[in-house]
Amino acid sequence: MDQEHATPINEETTDPADFRDEASFVEHYLVPKEEEELEDSSEPESSKDDLQLIRYDPLRHYLLEISRYEPLSSEEEQKLARLFLDHQDKEAGRKLVTSNLKLVVRIAFLYNKVYANLMDLIQEGNIGLLQAVRKFDPDRGTRLPTYASWWIKAYIIKFILDNFRIVRVGTTNDRRKVLLNLRKEKQRLEAQGIAASSRKLAEALNVSEEDVIAVENSIQSYDLSLDQKVSEDSNASFLDTMASTEQLIDEKLASGELKDLIESKFKAFADTLSEKERIILQKRLIAEEPLTLQAIADRFGVTREAIRVSEKKLIEKIKSYMKEAFRDLKEVRFTFSEK
Repeated sequence: MDQEHATPINEETTDPADFRDEASFVEHYLVPKEEEELEDSSEPESSKDDLQLIRYDPLRHYLLEISRYEPLSSEEEQKLARLFLDHQDKEAGRKLVTSNLKLVVRIAFLYNKVYANLMDLIQEGNIGLLQAVRKFDPDRGTRLPTYASWWIKAYIIKFILDNFRIVRVGTTNDRRKVLLNLRKEKQRLEAQGIAASSRKLAEALNVSEEDVIAVENSIQSYDLSLDQKVSEDSNASFLDTMASTEQLIDEKLASGELKDLIESKFKAFADTLSEKERIILQKRLIAEEPLTLQAIADRFGVTREAIRVSEKKLIEKIKSYMKEAFRDLKEVRFTFSEK
């Protein structure tokens, strides 16, 4: 999606409520002022081309494009909606969409103070309009512009919520519901003398208490750039203060080589053991689910105490072998405990 902001239009009359309908609203921004026409006619041709490049406004261009589409009458709308619903007539669907493009612009202006890029809002509103045309049922007695307004607003609001912060606040339908109604519901409860706790708010909005707490925490927090300086007197950024969870490549290689070396030495040591010692080592000392002393004792027909003594001797043998095998590595320590 193109994030380049549209050139601001004249702020003297930016309220769409000042106009009687969408046609007059669009016409206001398309009809050139007389002074501009006079100035343009007196300028050299080359300078006029430069001026046109400077003054190019995607919003004005878009409004010019949609100005040729007129609203439908009730009868025309019914006929086209029936064709689209029963026969999936693409031409009928196109006319239903294009006849309401001015409505999208009008609604988008209502949210322009919240989100600056009006063209983005119009684009999202157009997606909502497409969805409304797909869902519209002409037999319900409602005009398409009335029905489509809800879809257009829903898509625009969702877009604003998704782009209001880097970290999204309203990530589910329930959380968007909380975000849109939280302040109003708090005021309603407080007006009744009820403390607006997260549990009360959850009950009133028919959502989980977890969703209410999550949205409240998100609203109270703010986005922080990791590249931002820790303080004015420091050149360090917040990113510099974060501990890395990733091992350095040389550390990875060293740990991998050490692991291979230990495994090879351990295998060589195991080959020197008797059958009983090998079972104690594999089934008890290094096993994820070690056998009990009694289970091993029953296997060899000896007492539990005899296996315990053998295990203790084996641990001492392992320590002595590993100390000798890794005498050049001072940072390696082997620890065994009786289980």
